[in-house]
Amino acid sequence: MASPIKEDLKTGGTEISGGESQVSVAEVVIKSGADAAEHLLPLRDDFDTAVTFRSIVLATAVSGFQAVITQIYTFKPTVITVSGTFIVLISYFVGNAWARFLPRGDKFEARWREKNGQGKLPWWISVIKFVNNGPWSLKEHSVCAITATSASNASVTSTVFAAQNLFYDLPLSATTVILSTISIGLFGYGLCGIMRPIAVWHVESVYWSTLPTVKTLQGLHWQEVKNSKPLRYFWYAFTGMSLYEILPAYVFPWLNSVSIPCLAAQKATGSKTAVLTNLFGGATNNEGLGLFSLSLDWQYITTLQTSLPLKFQIHQAIGILVCFIAMLAIYYGDAWGAKSQPFMSTVFHTADGKRYPSSQVFPGGVLSESALAKYGIPCITGTFAYAMFMANAAIGALIAHCILFWGKEIVRAYKSARDGRYDDRHHQHMAEHYKETPWWWYGFVLLGSFVLGLIVVLKENITVPAWAYIESLIVGTIISPFSTILYARYGNGIATNNLSKMIAGLTLPGPPVGNMYFAAWSHNVIANAVNLSNDLKLGEYLKIPLRVMFLTQIYGTVLGGFINYAVMISIVAGNRALLANGNGNSSWSGANVQAYNTNAASWALAPYLYTIGSRYEMVPLGLLVGAGVVALHRLFYQFIPKIGRLDFSEVNMAQFIQYAGFIPYNQSQTCVLFSWIITGFFVQWYLRDYHPRIFKDYSCLVTGAFDGASLMVMFILSFAVFGAGGPAHPFPS
Repeated sequence: MASPIKEDLKTGGTEISGGESQVSVAEVVIKSGADAAEHLLPLRDDFDTAVTFRSIVLATAVSGFQAVITQIYTFKPTVITVSGTFIVLISYFVGNAWARFLPRGDKFEARWREKNGQGKLPWWISVIKFVNNGPWSLKEHSVCAITATSASNASVTSTVFAAQNLFYDLPLSATTVILSTISIGLFGYGLCGIMRPIAVWHVESVYWSTLPTVKTLQGLHWQEVKNSKPLRYFWYAFTGMSLYEILPAYVFPWLNSVSIPCLAAQKATGSKTAVLTNLFGGATNNEGLGLFSLSLDWQYITTLQTSLPLKFQIHQAIGILVCFIAMLAIYYGDAWGAKSQPFMSTVFHTADGKRYPSSQVFPGGVLSESALAKYGIPCITGTFAYAMFMANAAIGALIAHCILFWGKEIVRAYKSARDGRYDDRHHQHMAEHYKETPWWWYGFVLLGSFVLGLIVVLKENITVPAWAYIESLIVGTIISPFSTILYARYGNGIATNNLSKMIAGLTLPGPPVGNMYFAAWSHNVIANAVNLSNDLKLGEYLKIPLRVMFLTQIYGTVLGGFINYAVMISIVAGNRALLANGNGNSSWSGANVQAYNTNAASWALAPYLYTIGSRYEMVPLGLLVGAGVVALHRLFYQFIPKIGRLDFSEVNMAQFIQYAGFIPYNQSQTCVLFSWIITGFFVQWYLRDYHPRIFKDYSCLVTGAFDGASLMVMFILSFAVFGAGGPAHPFPS
C-alpha cells in the first residue's frame, strides 16, 4: 500500500496517517502553522515544467503591468493596491487564451507520432512546442504571479526619486534610480536567503496571507467547475462581488462608513456634535474613533484580514479596544495639553492649535533656522504622541519577544537545517526532489547589492555619506529577521518605518533627501526581505523548483527597477506643475509624494524635537519600554506558563502594543476596524472551529474571489469614471 505522503503527491489526498488510525482532514481544526502545513495545504506536486517560453513572456508582461499600474497609482487621486489575487486572475485568463488560441505543440506532436512513431520531431513542431507547449499549468501560472509581485516591490522606493525630482535642486540620473532600486530590492532578497531556515523552512512560518493565493491557484488548475463545488462557489462569489462592489465604490459611497449613532444624532448641534464626531465618526480622515461604525466595502476589508489566524485576531481586537479607551482618556483628560489641538490629528500644529507653516519653515524642503525661531517647534496632538510612542514600543517588544520566546527555537532551526532535517513536510518534499539554492548565491546577491548602493552614494549627489549608508543597511539587517519571523507566524508584521526615520533624523539631521534614502536602505530593505520571504514560502507551497524561485525573484526585482524608473520619469516630466503644487486635477495628484516629502523634511527637526521638556521626549523611550514589558511577560511565563486553557507563550505583546496605539498613526479610516474584527472572527473562529470543512474548502477561495472582484471593479471604475483615464464622471445626485 502506498504511503499517505506518496498518495498525497498524486491526488492531493483526503486523509492523513496518524499511527494506526486515520483522521479525516475535513474534521481537523486548523489552529497552528503545523496544522495548516499538514491538513490545509496539499502536498501534491505534478512535477510539471515551471520555466517555459510562454511563462517567461507572460511573467514579463504581467510584471510590467503590475509595476506600471502600481507606479501610476502613486500619482493618482484614487489610490489602488493591485493584490496577488487580481494578478492571479489576469494571468489565468491570459495564459489560458495563449494555450487555447495558438497552435498547441503537444497536439501536433501526438498526431505526428501516431503516424511516424518515436523518431525525431520535425523542426517546425519543435518550434510550436517551444512557443505553446501544452495546457496552461499551475507552475507556469505561479511563476507569473511571483515575478509580478517581485517587480511591484520597487514602486514604494520610487517615491524617494519622485520627491527628489519635484522638490529639490539635485540632479536625478537613471543610474541613481535604477541602481538604488535594484540595490534595495536585492539586499532584502539576500537577507531573505540567509534567513531561510527560520523564515521559510520552519513549519510555523506559514505566511497566512499567502493561503488565499495558494488555494485560488490550486483550485483554478486542479478542479473543474462542473465537478467542483468549491470552484463553482469561487465564481459565484466573484460574480456577486463584482456586481455589489459598484454600489459602495460608485453609486452609494455612504456604505464605506455606516455609523448608526451618527445617523441617530443628525440633528445634534454645537459641542454635542463635536463629541459625537470624536466618538463615532469613522470615515476617511474624519479624525474620529468610529465606535460602532462599519465599512460595507470589501476593498477596505480585504482577504488579508480574513486569512490571518485567530491568535492575531484576538490580539488585534483587544489592542484596538485599549486604543479606543486611551484616545478618549488622553483627549478628555487633557494629557499633554491634548484639548488645545484637534482630536486625533496627525499633522503639525502651532501651540495655539493652528496649522503649522511647514512650507515656510522648510522652504524648498530645507530647514530655515530663522523661520524655526519665528514659529517655534511644532506641536503634535497628545493622541499622536502616544501613537508614536506605542509604535516604537511595538518594535522593542518585537525584538525582545523573538529573542526571549523564540530564540532557542531559532537556533534549533538553523542546526536542523544544517543537518538536513525539516519539520515542514512541504520543505522536506522540496529538499528531496529539487536542488537547493546554494548559500553563496545569496551571499553574492548581498555583496553585489551593497556595491551597487555604494556606487550611488559615492558617485551621485544624494546627500548621504557612505557611513550613513552603511548605518542604514545595518539597521535594516538587524530588524529584518525579527520582522520576518513575526510576519511569518502571524501574517502581520510590526511597522518599522518610524524607527528608520527617527534614527535618520537623529544621526543625519538637516537634509530631507538624505533622510529619504536612509529610510529606503533600512525600512524598504526590511519590507523587501519580508515580501520576498513571503513569496519563497508561496513557491514551496506550490512546489516551484528552488533555483527557479531564486531566478524568478531576481528577474522580477531587476525588471521592476527599470520599469518603475521609466514610468516615474515619464509621469513627473509630463505633469511637474500638477504634482509639485496643490492638489492636482482629476487625472493626476502629487498628494502622496507631497506628504512623503513633508514627512521627510519634518524629521530634519529631530535634534530639536527629542529634547528634554518637549512632547516628543518619550517617543524614543518606547523601544526600551516595549522590550521591558516583554521581559516581564517572559518572567511571568517562567513561573505561570498556563491558566486553564490559556497558554501565556501565545500572548504576543508586540502585536498587542501595535494595535493599542494603532489608530492615530496607522488608521485614519476607523470605520473599517469593526468590519475587520467581525469578518476576522467569523472566518477564523466560527468557521474554523465549528465548520472546519467549510473553512478548509471554501474560506480562502471565496474571500480570494471577493478580493479579486472588488479590485477588478475598482480598476475599471478608476479609468471609466474616477478620472484615471480622462475626465471624472461623478454618479448623478
